Amino acid sequence: MNQAYTLYGALGSGSVPVEATLLLLGQPYAVVEAPTWEGAAEQAKVAGVNPLKQIPALVTPDGETITESAAILIWLADRHPEAGLAPAVDSPLRAQFLRWMVFVPAAIYSLFWVRDDPSRLVGPDAAQQAAVKAATAERIAECWAVMERQLTPGRYLLGDALTVLDLYVAVVSRWGPRRRRFYAVAPRMGGVVRRVDADPRLAAFWEARFPFVEGWESRGATG
Repeated sequence: MNQAYTLYGALGSGSVPVEATLLLLGQPYAVVEAPTWEGAAEQAKVAGVNPLKQIPALVTPDGETITESAAILIWLADRHPEAGLAPAVDSPLRAQFLRWMVFVPAAIYSLFWVRDDPSRLVGPDAAQQAAVKAATAERIAECWAVMERQLTPGRYLLGDALTVLDLYVAVVSRWGPRRRRFYAVAPRMGGVVRRVDADPRLAAFWEARFPFVEGWESRGATG
């Protein structure tokens, strides 16, 4: 039996919070690099474990495949309760943990399927594609603002303990329309993700898997 996890992922992608979680849990893992947005050859690497040809996909040491970033993160945290990366099932924080773990992919992450290639919905017209990018940027900012208004962060989003929700938001908030916009609409959450960015346990990891490159916080960036 394979004793390590196998994660299908890519630099700067939705696999990054999963990798960060595995690192904090001290679990051995290997990454199959598969930036699926680069075309059929990369998608083929993932097709055998995820018919949607999307990342992340996690193969457990028992050979089970789990897809969907939120599901993977919740499963890993619950699998290793001693690490405290999710509120326990009977914790008063559990309901809000699940709420926001589902909100992030449902309301925000899902929009990147459109943003990454607006022609999927509007065809080749450049003006229509630009309109889609602008509209989705506004929607993402609005969703972050909704989350900001309904949370009362401590050191982290749900209080004083780091959870996989913090890792998830720290990564997704780096995508377009980038962190400056995020900081503007969610300043208290902004303080939390900066704390996650600065966690010394993750410093080398961030540098390797989602580095702080010049301009990455730019309001005008669309990545």
